[in-house]
Amino acid sequence: MASEKVLSHLEAHKQQHVQQLQDFLRIPSISSQSDHDADTRRAAAFVADELKELGLAVDVIDLGGHPLIYAETEIRPDRKTLLFYGHYDVQPVDPLELWDNPPFEPVIKEGVIYARGSSDDKGQVYTHIKALEAYIRTGEELPVNVKFIIEGEEECGGHSIYQYTEENPDKLACDAVIISDTTLYNEETPGICYSLKGLAFMEITVKGPAMDLHSGSYGGTVQNPGNALSEIIAKLKDEDGRCLVPGFYDDVLELDQDERDGFAALGYTDEILCRETGAPAPFGEKGFTTLERMWARPTCDVNGITCGYGGEGAKTIIPAQGLAKVSMRLVPNQNPAAIATAFSAYVKRIAPAGVEVEVTNHHNAAPVLVPRDSAMIQAGMAALEEGFGAKPVFIREGGSIPIVGTFQDCLGAPVLLLGYGLNTDNIHSPNEKFDLKNFWSGIRTSAVLMSKAAETA
Repeated sequence: MASEKVLSHLEAHKQQHVQQLQDFLRIPSISSQSDHDADTRRAAAFVADELKELGLAVDVIDLGGHPLIYAETEIRPDRKTLLFYGHYDVQPVDPLELWDNPPFEPVIKEGVIYARGSSDDKGQVYTHIKALEAYIRTGEELPVNVKFIIEGEEECGGHSIYQYTEENPDKLACDAVIISDTTLYNEETPGICYSLKGLAFMEITVKGPAMDLHSGSYGGTVQNPGNALSEIIAKLKDEDGRCLVPGFYDDVLELDQDERDGFAALGYTDEILCRETGAPAPFGEKGFTTLERMWARPTCDVNGITCGYGGEGAKTIIPAQGLAKVSMRLVPNQNPAAIATAFSAYVKRIAPAGVEVEVTNHHNAAPVLVPRDSAMIQAGMAALEEGFGAKPVFIREGGSIPIVGTFQDCLGAPVLLLGYGLNTDNIHSPNEKFDLKNFWSGIRTSAVLMSKAAETA
């Protein structure tokens, strides 16, 4: 484990770390909105300045989007090398009226910090910086070489991290990639995520008349794009929750019995699901448990619909067009590009007559499966147990971190998904939060991991 000097330093500086995190969270680094470009650069500078102050060699890299931050300690060939990845950009805050407090004015209530980016991902990536800082401030020798690659385009699907990784595998070479952008299993149980879902994100545009029409004058004479879009959406899934896109399930990697038994042992019930989500009842693909559907079955979901008039009162029109955004979360062995192609063909085939249909594939991410028996995974499990004081479990995650597949392909190193957040942290939603107990335990875990990783064969 990390030395007592390092752990004592962390304990003594808890409140200082929170204050510094609040400074980071005050920067509205919304990468998808151009009016926040200056703020996004300011967040990049915040990260770069912290790492420079710790004595790391830091590069701020501009590849045409938001800056990448690369930093490294002295690289000694006799030590293992850990590459820490994270992102300093955040999601938009809409709808603003649903926030209890301004999203970029961090508030602490009952040991929980509320702010956009607190859990996703500023709070989590900051744990690694503070863990490294403890070694440097105490004068303890680092047991490993440390590298950071921190991006500002994770939330907007930018290209910079992919280009840089593909072009600089030697610079990013490491024995393991550490990513803290996932979750614990629950409030009492830490977990290591060994699989992420992939993604095919689509947009359906249905066009009808050249302009909105009076529904009395022209109703019943032309196809209504709103009706047509509704027909298309209704045919994406059947009543049992199965996606109807041809070939959708052909390449799905089924769970093995050990995984099913492990899921069942976690005791996640439909009652827990409804309590977490506020949903009146569970729903999903028949023949699978809730956790199996959440973590290991592909899904097809409408994320948003735009069509016609939605304001107060009545406006009787036939809208000129309708739009739906649809995400398909994919599991190991599914190919996002092939699924996107099949989806596009299917939507055009089932579209009713009288409208023009366009299908756009905005971006894809490959699913990820990490071997559970690697030495680095075991080091991560040991670090979590020391950091959180509880035995960790193996979990999967229904979300996607697109860069993981690129790291695996280009660097040939294991990826350790060491999340410190909770599923109930409201990431991407109003009132995003991060439990400070998990923030502090995450810093401790990261410090211990550096020691444990040094001991791996």
